[in-house]
This record gives sequence, C-alpha cells and structure tokens, in this order.
Amino acid sequence: MTDDVAVLGAGMHPWGKWGRNFVEYGVAAARAALADAGLEWRDIGSIVGADTVRGGYPGYVAGATFAKALGWQGARVASVYAACASGAQAVNTARAQILSGLADVVLVVGADAAPKGFFRPAGGNRPDDPDWLRFRVLGATNPTYFGLYARRRMAVHGDTPEDFAQVKVKNSALGALNPNARYRKAVTADEVATSAVVADPLRLLDICATSDGGAALVLSGMDFARRHGVADPVRIRAVSTVTPRYPNTVLDLPDIATDSAAAVQPAAETFRESIARAAYEEAGVGPEDLSFAEVYDLSTALELQWYEDLGLCGEGEAAKLLREGTTALGGRIPVNASGGLASFGEAVPAQAIAQVCELTWQLRGAAGDRQVAGARVGIAANQGLFGHGSAVLAVR
Repeated sequence: MTDDVAVLGAGMHPWGKWGRNFVEYGVAAARAALADAGLEWRDIGSIVGADTVRGGYPGYVAGATFAKALGWQGARVASVYAACASGAQAVNTARAQILSGLADVVLVVGADAAPKGFFRPAGGNRPDDPDWLRFRVLGATNPTYFGLYARRRMAVHGDTPEDFAQVKVKNSALGALNPNARYRKAVTADEVATSAVVADPLRLLDICATSDGGAALVLSGMDFARRHGVADPVRIRAVSTVTPRYPNTVLDLPDIATDSAAAVQPAAETFRESIARAAYEEAGVGPEDLSFAEVYDLSTALELQWYEDLGLCGEGEAAKLLREGTTALGGRIPVNASGGLASFGEAVPAQAIAQVCELTWQLRGAAGDRQVAGARVGIAANQGLFGHGSAVLAVR
C-alpha cells in the first residue's frame, strides 16, 4: 500500500472540433483545475504534461509548453508520452514526485488537436515501428483492429451487433447529460444499425471519433490538502502502469501477430486483465468494491471486453451484464457515466486525465444528472500502444 494522493482540482476544456492550437485547450483546462483547487499557478511546485506527437516539437515537450503558456514561474517540469495512456502515466509521474517529497502540489495537463478521420503514424520510414508497419504493410487503421475484437467476441462469446449497439445507446444517453462531451445527443439502436459500415461488424456509431480537447488535475500530498483546508478530498489510491507478459497470445493493437506459446505457457490472465489486477492489489480492493468505472471504449465491443477485464463479470458474460442494465446509470456498477469516448472522441493525451476528472466529480457527488448514487470507489481503465497499461483507482 502506498500513501494516498489528494485530487484538489479537476478541469476540462470541452471536447469538439474547435480548430485551435492544443495549447489553448490545455491552458483552459489547467486554469479550470487551479480554480477548482483554490490555488494560483504560482503555488504549483511541478507541472507534468502529457505529450501529443501531432503537436510537433511543442507537443513533445508538453510540460514546458504549458508552463510557458501559463507564465514561467520556475516549477519543476516533466513531459510524458505513452500514446493513449499518456494521461495516466502523467498522473503516475506526478504522484511519484509527491510521494517522494520532490513537490507538494503538482499540475497535470493533457490536450490535443486531433486530425480529421482515422489516426495515422507520423511521417518517415520506420520499418522497426510496428505502428508504422501495420499501416504501411497491412493498411490496418485502428477500426480494423476494433472490428477484429468485435468478431472475436461474436465467435467466442456469441455477442451480437445488437449488443454492441446497446453500448452506444447507453453511453450517448449519458453523454447528453455531460457539458464537456462533444456529442450531446441520445442515439437509438436503429440509428446505430443504419449508420455506415466501417469495419464489419462495426458501424460508424460503434466507433469513437477523433476530437480536440483538454483536461487537467491538481494533485497534492494529504498533508498539503489538510493545510489547504481540504480534510476529505478525493484520493488516488493506485495507478497501474504494467506491461504485457510473454507470450502474449491475444492480438493487440498495433501488433500484427501473437507470440508462440509452444515453449512457454501463457500467463493466467491477459494483458488488460493484468492492468486492473495490479491496481486492485495496490489499492487493497477488488472489483466487488467498485461503485463505478470509466473505461476506454474505442469501440462498443471493446467496452464489453473491459467489463470482463475489470472483473465485473466472468468471461463471456459482458453482454448479459449490459442487457440486465447492470452497467447503466442506476445499475449495480455503472460504466462510462461520463458518456465515454463514444460521446467525447479521442483527444489522446487528455483522455486518461479526463477519466480521472470524472472519477473526481462522481466521488465528490458533483456529477449532476449523471451522478452515480453513493459513489465511494471508482476505477479508470485505459491502454496505450506498445504495452502501456494504465488504470487509476480513486476513493472518497
């Protein structure tokens, strides 16, 4: 068990397609988080930025980029890149600084101005880069993998396109209640079924968009929080940043092959299952203790997979959990009460931070019409390319 880290402030710039620089979104989110914490920028001892490679050189040094935009004041600085897990890695870096005594209070910021359409690798020839290879050799955009995941669930567990559509129906209804969401309109199952096929069996409304947006957190040690007059803050109790184990026998983006298990027995759990388990073990809780979860729903089918990976149900039981209303608001374990990526889209460096913002607001009881009743323990689960696992577990 490690010491808890307090979440003093949470802030976001709404998701959308705004056509402005990513720095503007990050600064807006940072100022909102500082205001929420009741602190000034000059009070911050360290800033950690989640990088966006599409932002060019300023994006690769996001910590200093945001510090410069807020106004140089001498804070310690770090920049983190872990693809879609960048935000959780940034939270983990901030937590490590706090628990080691390097800083009393840390600002974590992530923001993106995403391109239209599917993500693609950065330019240049990189034959040793599996992300570059899967685009150039296979022409496999991200939705190709999403479709493969969905097909696997259909073949192995009997899930149907109608089950996938109901995930979108659930999440869009919740996103309609979230002022920071890009898509604030409830969607019907018929609308999902009649949207364009993108990667069979997934349709356009089964797949998340690419978006602009920003999110920020102000984190501190518990002593600082008490001195600041916050006796009972939301606390981050665990951050999981595990990597896969060899052999990895389940195809996982961006890899285009699995490892052979002829000589070495596979681990008892998959990579994504190990992400959640590491967080549970560190926090001293289990899936039965969760009040709600925020998961990385790149596609509707992938949300169902997370139900099982988080231990919310047994293998192959995710669709049953969904059909019973267990993961809806008012159910036993609401999932993606924020509306999820289905309602936000991907703003890559910001999205894991945005998940922790939602954990914070839910645990404070400040989520408005999407509030999970009696929320006490929440987990945010995410995954980045190249084996970047990430989960953040927060309590109140």
